[in-house]
Amino acid sequence: MSSTTGNRIVVTGATGNVGTSVMRLLAEDPNVESVRGLARRLPDWELPKTEWSAVDLTSDRTDLVKEFEGADAVVHLAWAFQPTHDPATTWRTNVLGSIRVFDAVATAGVPALVHASSVGAYSPGPKDHAVDENWPTHGWPDAAYCREKAYLERALDTFERDHPAVRVVRMRPAFLFKRQSASEQRRIFGGRFLPGPLARPELLPFLPDIPGLRVQALHTDDAAKAYHLALRTNVEGPFNLAGEPTVDVELLGEMLGARPVRLPRTAARSAIAAAWGLHLLPASPHLFDAVLRLPLMDSTRARTELGWSPDHTATEVLEEFFRGMQQGEGAETVPLRGRKVG
Repeated sequence: MSSTTGNRIVVTGATGNVGTSVMRLLAEDPNVESVRGLARRLPDWELPKTEWSAVDLTSDRTDLVKEFEGADAVVHLAWAFQPTHDPATTWRTNVLGSIRVFDAVATAGVPALVHASSVGAYSPGPKDHAVDENWPTHGWPDAAYCREKAYLERALDTFERDHPAVRVVRMRPAFLFKRQSASEQRRIFGGRFLPGPLARPELLPFLPDIPGLRVQALHTDDAAKAYHLALRTNVEGPFNLAGEPTVDVELLGEMLGARPVRLPRTAARSAIAAAWGLHLLPASPHLFDAVLRLPLMDSTRARTELGWSPDHTATEVLEEFFRGMQQGEGAETVPLRGRKVG
């Protein structure tokens, strides 16, 4: 195990859902010397040992090598989920921007890169048992999010081959939630037309029971803990991160006091596709297709090699998230600004 004593850490996407949790943990670590947070828009948020840089990963005018020089590790979290109607834009930000980060890490001589991959990078897999990190990462090609995450897995394969001196860690978390991200995630996935009862789950008359809809959830702070441990330990390679229990309609029905009603996949997809086509819903039907196909993940490697375990159950995560959405919770950064829903 190698300590972060004297370490200087750079974090991209530092003001987002995961970034804010990672930044707080690093700022509280007495063994971390300094933290530089990179974001497109500077936050009105002060943290110990922290400085901020306004950076656009897609801009040729941004000198990422200068931002990374002298760093002991780069944690790459920056990601854009929107606009789902313009995949070329998210490709430029997520894929080409990430490749610029990887190249700058090598040029600046940074010894460690911790990259935010996702369960979305995985190829379709089982819903009745969990898979480990050896499951193929070819994504679901019809969904931009999965396509981009999978492409970056291949880019990192090449990066590791060409730069063996750089320690590369790939985090593959489940769906991430926390109270402070509730307003942001409502905007990203639900949009401004999200009906009030969805922000007040106890008002739902019934809960759609869609075949294959079994997913895993994780508190963002628990994911941040894994990133922090990856900086403190001399590990490399991929790590699945997921909480328990698995989230399905039975669990949600118990949480929300709603009666499950069977809804065919085709009916659910048609409704989502219609709303997305009319620009009423930001979440695309392609992402819905992917969610139904994502495998369940086994987090044994993170537990044994990182010494990681989540502090929150999936039930606690969702309960906290729903409360945050009702109350319009947010944080002191532009991406996480709060907004209450009627």
